[in-house]
Amino acid sequence: MIDLPVTNARPQTEAAAPVKLDKKGRARKPDWLRVKLPIGPDYKRVRALVDEYNLHTICQSGNCPNMGECWGAGTATFMILGNTCTRSCSFCAVKTGRPTEYDTDEPRRVAEAIDLMQVKHAVLTSVNRDELKDRGAEIWYQTVVQIKERTPNTTIETLIPDVRGNWDALYRMIDGGQEVVSHNMETVRELYRKVRPQGKYDRSLEELRRIKEYGKRTKTGFMVGLGETEAQVEQILKDLREVGVDVVTIGQYLQPTAMHLAVDSFVTPDTFAHYKAMGMELGFDFVESGPLVRSSYHAERHL
Repeated sequence: MIDLPVTNARPQTEAAAPVKLDKKGRARKPDWLRVKLPIGPDYKRVRALVDEYNLHTICQSGNCPNMGECWGAGTATFMILGNTCTRSCSFCAVKTGRPTEYDTDEPRRVAEAIDLMQVKHAVLTSVNRDELKDRGAEIWYQTVVQIKERTPNTTIETLIPDVRGNWDALYRMIDGGQEVVSHNMETVRELYRKVRPQGKYDRSLEELRRIKEYGKRTKTGFMVGLGETEAQVEQILKDLREVGVDVVTIGQYLQPTAMHLAVDSFVTPDTFAHYKAMGMELGFDFVESGPLVRSSYHAERHL
């Protein structure tokens, strides 16, 4: 490991807000986590196009708190390869099961919708498709290629899943001409078994290393508020710099349903600012760090 110094460290517990429960036993959000409901004509227009073209968005499936802001600006993160995931991560709101959808026409429909929405920077993500030999790589490749053919000035970020060490699938996924490739770590090493039981911390680091070596601008994200310590946050940031990651997003974990992991703590804006400073000192190009930050938040800035 590269020994990268970080100064002005402080215990996260000094800035973490204790979790208070409501009458139903759910964590009560502090004021800084309250967002307005999505409204406005631009939001309604995007919603209508998503419905018309039978598209999935992680904005909806993931209950993203920034959906109103992003859709109101006429942008969306499209989720390809269906909306059923073969993984059962304990933090994620996307449904899990045996996927049946494999739509070879999906790349065309996504490209057409992006054209109609006049998207300047598109973000694509997908569920895990572990049952497919190529992990869905061909649909990934064709989607990026067809977007570029239809709207060549549209820049693209692809937020790809864990390919379980199928590096041929990885290279096909990232060879379509996208400008940014992202793969989320999700949490610190010590919490992987609890948060992401079918994933492996070192395998995801290896995937990010290979993406960078392939020549792509590389990005990842992880959550806090799951019980991690500040020392563990510092270590994951060091690990990410060691494999050459350019951009990191850090956001608050929010429990999607009572069946998912409970929130351990609500990390305050001051601590998020501290993590941002820590990351910038380590040498990342961008660190988006805040309670409502998600993987695609301000994605157009990360080119």
